[in-house]
Amino acid sequence: MLCKEPGPIESLVLEDFELPAPGEGEVRIRVRCAGVNFPDILITEGKYQFKPDHPFPPGSECAGDVLAVGPGVTDFKPGDRVIALTGHGAFAEEVNARAIKCLHLPEDISYELGSAFVLTYGTSAYALLQMGKLVPGEWLLVHGAAGGVGISAVEIGKAMGARVIGTGSSDEKLAVVTEHGADHVINYTKGPFKDQVKEICGSAGADVIYDPVGGDVFDESLRCINWDGRLLVIGFASGRIPQAPANLALLKNCSIVGVFWGAWTERNPDLHRKNMDIMFEWLRERKLRPNISHRFPLAEVPAALNVLVERKVVGKAVITVD
Repeated sequence: MLCKEPGPIESLVLEDFELPAPGEGEVRIRVRCAGVNFPDILITEGKYQFKPDHPFPPGSECAGDVLAVGPGVTDFKPGDRVIALTGHGAFAEEVNARAIKCLHLPEDISYELGSAFVLTYGTSAYALLQMGKLVPGEWLLVHGAAGGVGISAVEIGKAMGARVIGTGSSDEKLAVVTEHGADHVINYTKGPFKDQVKEICGSAGADVIYDPVGGDVFDESLRCINWDGRLLVIGFASGRIPQAPANLALLKNCSIVGVFWGAWTERNPDLHRKNMDIMFEWLRERKLRPNISHRFPLAEVPAALNVLVERKVVGKAVITVD
């Protein structure tokens, strides 16, 4: 599914594409399923921080089978089941991925589940374990809690012993958030959430706030964060990158913490693998239950991206590559 030039997702076209042999440190993967993520939209529109040469297939994560390995690859061999973080290229029958960005897919985890797991649960694991330093008993506020990273943050927070509040845009979505472990939910379309957060937590506010939304949600979060709180900057799904009043950070003695998980995995691959070992174990123990609400064939990638734009996805959407 090729992006030939920056533009709307409807401009993507399904065509044959010449894929070179895997290079140094790369593996070639037969894609079975690919996860659908918000950066896939941005990279198609030319709005993402990384801009590959055109034409290219979008698609930032997939699960499949290794077909071949390039020079210098020792951790994988043809026939291995893998999960890969590709950055782009996964919306295709085959993709070359850097071996350092691949994980072995356990035999007891399906391709579909694998393709919808690492980017969201990896992001939230890093955010809450390393950057948020969440401890049992703390209050965790998760914005966009019905989205892919949102549901993962709710579940990981509960597994870590936190008390979790999830926000969302509809009662129907928030019912799913409750099913995935949230202790309280807030529909932010019905008015400001900061007073409700303080009422739930006590006047102090939330200890850790997980924010993939940005914009007004970020602004309001600074007004319901606890002393010594940590506001985790995950992304800007609202479209507006906020600016923090420094006086609020001072008065709350709080930290505004950037979470650039993709770059961190390259700098700390061993710790990333340890995080994912924990996530796979929690998955087996049913502490984590990824939600896949939509499934599409490769030819319908634009439709898959559109349901993400329209905020119809609860959890993740996946592409099945036959």
